Amino acid sequence: MKFRRILSVFFITLLLLTMTAPCAQALEAPSVNAQAAILVDTADDTILFGKNETKRMYPASITKVMTCLLALEAIERGELKADDMITASETAFQGLHPDGSNAGIKPGETMALKDLLYCMMLVSANEACNIVAEAVDGSVAAFVSRMNSRAQELGMTDTRYVNTSGLHDPGHYTTAWDLYVLARTVLQKESFMTICNTLAYTVPATNMNGSRELHTTNSLISNWRILGYLYSGAEGIKTGTTDEAGHCLLSSAVRAGRRLVCVVLGCEGSGTTIRTYSDSAKLYDYGFDGFSTRTILTTDELIAEVPVELSKETNYVVVHPATEASATLPNDVDISTLERQVTLHQDVAFAPIAKGDELGEITLRYNGRVCATVPLLAQYDVGASQFLTVKYQIIQFFSKTIVKIALAVLAVLVILIWVWWKFLRRNRRYGSRTGRRTRSRSYRGRRR
Repeated sequence: MKFRRILSVFFITLLLLTMTAPCAQALEAPSVNAQAAILVDTADDTILFGKNETKRMYPASITKVMTCLLALEAIERGELKADDMITASETAFQGLHPDGSNAGIKPGETMALKDLLYCMMLVSANEACNIVAEAVDGSVAAFVSRMNSRAQELGMTDTRYVNTSGLHDPGHYTTAWDLYVLARTVLQKESFMTICNTLAYTVPATNMNGSRELHTTNSLISNWRILGYLYSGAEGIKTGTTDEAGHCLLSSAVRAGRRLVCVVLGCEGSGTTIRTYSDSAKLYDYGFDGFSTRTILTTDELIAEVPVELSKETNYVVVHPATEASATLPNDVDISTLERQVTLHQDVAFAPIAKGDELGEITLRYNGRVCATVPLLAQYDVGASQFLTVKYQIIQFFSKTIVKIALAVLAVLVILIWVWWKFLRRNRRYGSRTGRRTRSRSYRGRRR
């Protein structure tokens, strides 16, 4: 008997563990070394993971993403061409640290603009940033001002640039979220992605140097510098490292048609052990394996019955979603548990109503986050009763404040006129009697 009880407890415990373990594993967020990090699904800007994502951090050479973007936009505007030959000035090297990352460009050296961009993005050349800045705006200071203006236009509200390269300055900062906003823009530019996805590039010989072989610093897409960090589906974007900023990485990855963007800032690293890559890979696995984009609303779903007035056909009309809606959610979330909020434009819909008329909207939320907001449309026509419509219009007309005031004024005028008329009539009546009495007293007539 005792053995049976022990056996029963064992199987019950095993069953409970089997039921609960997958759920706990799916919901458990990874632990990362980064001081600030964010993982976002670009389909709907859903934050799958966040750690200090709005905290101001030093971006190091991720700054060069904005520098490259502005140069490409100048090319798009026709102000420059990718093949334009740019000569490096002496001023372009002012303020640069000799031991900072560079491409060995010298003052007076002439190089094509596109080659400068590859130097900037692949080997993080600081001098290339200033050379490009002067080519675009005439001076580094003017270009930095453009960087800050562009950041505000993009919605990077917690970003401030002091230089073009990301060399440390206490006033030069951004946030993980702002870097995602920037990434969302550059991911749409084929010319940008071509550069940052290039593993190796040869810069042709110049007037002061022979040809140069460049290799990307991003070990998620290349094992040329460090082995063991390649991630399938990774695309760009930019690494960055300074003593103050630590190791930083802005990257993206695609799997089964889904694109995620990952930002990790302030990671530890030494030698071949760089936590930016392991943190990013861990977050990508978490996002791709634990979340998926799922349909949460269909157009044939009947959402609510909206009360109807002025019709003899029916006293309600059914509404349905105008479009299908999707959202990125944890795989173990039951769609039916999403919070639904129906908001009608009016508490009551008035006939006539045409099929497809918008009568409200529905908002779906998960853990307080809005997943989708979709208009609600009438499913069918509802005709109006002429009698009820006229009656309603009359009631509405007389319920208007101006009409009420006019009626009140009219009533007062009627009362005043009635009082005046009564008073005048009374005076006339009394006046006539007095006149007759007077005449009867004074008239004597002739005696016969």
